[in-house]
Amino acid sequence: MEKQLIGVLLLNMGGPDNQADVAPFLYNLFSDREIIRLGPPWLQKPLAWYIARKRAGKSRQAYASIGGGSPLKRLTMHQAQCLQDSLRDEGAYTVAIAMRYWQPRAAEAILSLLSRDIERIIALTLYPHYSRATTGSSVMDLKTEMDRLCPGMPCDTIESWSDHPLYIDALIDAINQGLNRFDSQDVQIVYSAHSLPVSFIREGDPYVDHILRTLRIIEKRTGRTGRLCYQSRSGPVEWLSPSTPEMIETLAREGVKNILMVPISFVSDHIETLYEIDILYKSQAEKLGIRLRSSPALNSHPSLIACLKDLVLQRSRQ
Repeated sequence: MEKQLIGVLLLNMGGPDNQADVAPFLYNLFSDREIIRLGPPWLQKPLAWYIARKRAGKSRQAYASIGGGSPLKRLTMHQAQCLQDSLRDEGAYTVAIAMRYWQPRAAEAILSLLSRDIERIIALTLYPHYSRATTGSSVMDLKTEMDRLCPGMPCDTIESWSDHPLYIDALIDAINQGLNRFDSQDVQIVYSAHSLPVSFIREGDPYVDHILRTLRIIEKRTGRTGRLCYQSRSGPVEWLSPSTPEMIETLAREGVKNILMVPISFVSDHIETLYEIDILYKSQAEKLGIRLRSSPALNSHPSLIACLKDLVLQRSRQ
């Protein structure tokens, strides 16, 4: 009996490949009402266009400082290839990527899988901690395109994996690598997660609970406690606190001299790690007399790939 050919889609945010892509990428981002609601629905896209043009200059400078564009597509493609290789002896799987706000979008990814005669899709988020603004929006977009392009195609979604043991293994290894950079000095571990509007949490979004679940497991296994903060605020609404800059100022007042910053909600390097943490927050800390270093992003860490493989195999056998 021939094995069912399963298409695996890794869902991620995406990012501009080069300077010319920055404004269109921002437009796609701000057009999504699952992230931010810009007035009534009919005003969303015009306001998104205005905000994207207004912010594009500053964003281009940030991307220029990390090479001109986001590495996220390249890194996600490498994760997909590593996952494909790891699944080679497990059955008939083909792995592709779908970005929410840049290419390849969900429709392109679906058509690519359909051209390979897949019979089922497993969509696996690369956000370990669920939020409607990340996984929720990506899954909604994927299902809309599947209803249009291949109605009736079976599709399973894996929407969070904040406590998977192999994910925790990868994080602990990254933390230990980061701590080794301080030569046995006292170090304060700071977990920096992407921020969300407080209204999301009040409406039942489980994102913070998922983050805390991950931290509790790490702290139990390592015996080391850390401080949690949130980065990448955008817009005049109430955001989760404390912000990462606020946390750095607090630790400076407490006399902390060394910070290991762990990008807890990111599994790949992109603008939030390479620019915000490694440039902006590092500079802020240095001015306050603090040595700040970040733990390495997981990217294609063997334990992360093993985690993704296990998630796919568990779901495909259901």
